[in-house]
Amino acid sequence: MSKKLKDNYKEDVKGYQPQIPYFKNCVKAFLVGGTICVIGQLISNFYITYFDFTKETAGDPTVGTLVLISAILTGLGVYDKLGQFAGAGSAVPVTGFANSMASAAIEYRSEGIVLGVATNMFKLAGSVIVFGVVAAYILGMIRYAVSIWM
Repeated sequence: MSKKLKDNYKEDVKGYQPQIPYFKNCVKAFLVGGTICVIGQLISNFYITYFDFTKETAGDPTVGTLVLISAILTGLGVYDKLGQFAGAGSAVPVTGFANSMASAAIEYRSEGIVLGVATNMFKLAGSVIVFGVVAAYILGMIRYAVSIWM
């Protein structure tokens, strides 16, 4: 195919491609992700105020509560609609991780607890866990090596 035909094809196709609203998508992701973070901060403040946690120790129950809320909303089909609206704004926080696990578990529940839910629960989140652990190990070894040399 000649260069002229390729250029003409590219120009012809541009008219049929949908325009992606990048700015609008960024604003929606920012607002939803920020709202999830604000809710997390409110939950953390709740644990600090009413259950005598410190700022350092309130993180664990806060994350657990956010994961529980996300899994429940995924089961009810609400979090998926939120994800369609917000895109990465709902996928990046810990709630997105919980959503990926719960949605995979729900999808395969008809195959049973062991062969369905248990084997497929980490299908989407597994790669994130693996690369997160590997990255943490590598960075830990680098930090250890630097501390020995200094």
